[in-house]
Amino acid sequence: MSSEETGWVTIALVGKTRGNRGEVTAVVLSSRPERYQDLQEVFLFGPGLPEAGERREVEEAWFHLQILVFKFRGTDSIDQAEALYGAEVRVPASQRISLDEGEYFESDLIGCEVVDRRTGESIGKVSAWDDGGGSGLLVVGDLLIPFARSICVEINPAEKRIAVELPEGLKDLNRP
Repeated sequence: MSSEETGWVTIALVGKTRGNRGEVTAVVLSSRPERYQDLQEVFLFGPGLPEAGERREVEEAWFHLQILVFKFRGTDSIDQAEALYGAEVRVPASQRISLDEGEYFESDLIGCEVVDRRTGESIGKVSAWDDGGGSGLLVVGDLLIPFARSICVEINPAEKRIAVELPEGLKDLNRP
């Protein structure tokens, strides 16, 4: 599902506690660290939290040794912070950061029909994103397609379509 369908964008995953003031580390899900600098409020989703998400005011968000640290208002002890472990940190889809020309949100690529540009043949739909390659990989059935401009030659998330020119042998070579 795209963020428009769910209404939310997951920007981080809460990790372990840090310090004794209720701070938590987080796994960053954005390639832009500046994304976290001006956060004022987020919504936490996960076990033990309301299904509709729990609003949290961000007291502080900063990087310490390249690890994102959150301090949420009202989370002031290690016990309170431990209860947040594994929660998804989300913002409304309307607050997604702006992308430069030629950049795409991974979530918008999921569900796109992948078509061979030469033959018009459907290869399948993107079911997942894999960070295993330098430029990332589109998972299409049991095929891994490098998300490179030389291969993914036409990308149109609005129409849920990606036209590709696969190098010879890729279908046989690049299987998970």
